[in-house]
Amino acid sequence: MRQFITIASNAFMELIRQPVFLLLMTASAVFTIFLATPYYFAFGDEPKLVKNSTMAVMLLAGILGAVLSASSSLAREIRTGTALAVLSKPVGRAQFILAKYAGLVIAMAVLTYVNLAGVLLASRMAFDAYGRTDVFAVGVFTLSLAIAYLLGGFSNFFLRRPFVSDAVFSVVLMVTVGFIVISFYDKDLRPQAFAAGVDWRLVPAALLVLFALCIFAGLALACSTRLDIIPTLAICSALFLMGIMSDYLFGRPAAGGSWWATVLYTITPNWQLFWLADALDAGQTTYHWGYVGKALVYALAYAGAVLAVAVMLFDERELS
Repeated sequence: MRQFITIASNAFMELIRQPVFLLLMTASAVFTIFLATPYYFAFGDEPKLVKNSTMAVMLLAGILGAVLSASSSLAREIRTGTALAVLSKPVGRAQFILAKYAGLVIAMAVLTYVNLAGVLLASRMAFDAYGRTDVFAVGVFTLSLAIAYLLGGFSNFFLRRPFVSDAVFSVVLMVTVGFIVISFYDKDLRPQAFAAGVDWRLVPAALLVLFALCIFAGLALACSTRLDIIPTLAICSALFLMGIMSDYLFGRPAAGGSWWATVLYTITPNWQLFWLADALDAGQTTYHWGYVGKALVYALAYAGAVLAVAVMLFDERELS
């Protein structure tokens, strides 16, 4: 167990030390807030448009982060021989893959948390054609990110610590502080009840996105056992597109009795199951947490099957 925790923690720290991870985290959070600032003139549907757009940014940023992180965590180590050095110790290949996956999931959870803070703030900042931009929230959020980068630079210059990982932890801390500060004031800097205007229904929706990213991380890790980053990205992109359209491509023929469609519909991950935007738009809130529990079971089962395939592929991989 100690070896598993060590490999998982090292994998997590290695991922958050990648500059692309910090860039992706910052860019997605900033873009999420930006989506809540312009005038849309969507005939009263501006808040719905903002929520759907920010959730899509969260999902796409997580997918890109999962592919890049999986390739960096496994494919590069296989190519450089680091994996062989670790496996020369008393560490099994299955344990190595599962620990890498655990570190990858933790990194995806950190990325999703930062984006969730941006999504919740965007739900409070969204306004219709008669409203105006929440300049106070934009300023505080921007200041929080700037302070986070300054803290990372301070620790790097004076304490000789890695800039990227410290900046990632600082972003997590300062985004949380910024969210708390913004939640106590309205657009006119008047005190208000905490988080007034925040759509908390987005929390279960974000958890479903995280479950989808866990499945996607397993798929990317399985591909990374044999392929490099570009083929992995191509295959995962194809699986994402197939999963988005699986109800149309395979669901209808499967309902008609087609055996091949039934097989493909079963093995293809249905990403629509992890998207609650339609239910949020309809105002349905009573079953969200029950649905999240069912989705968790589906995600665990599918991720377990994908990891079994990943272990099988990695077990037969020649590392010398």
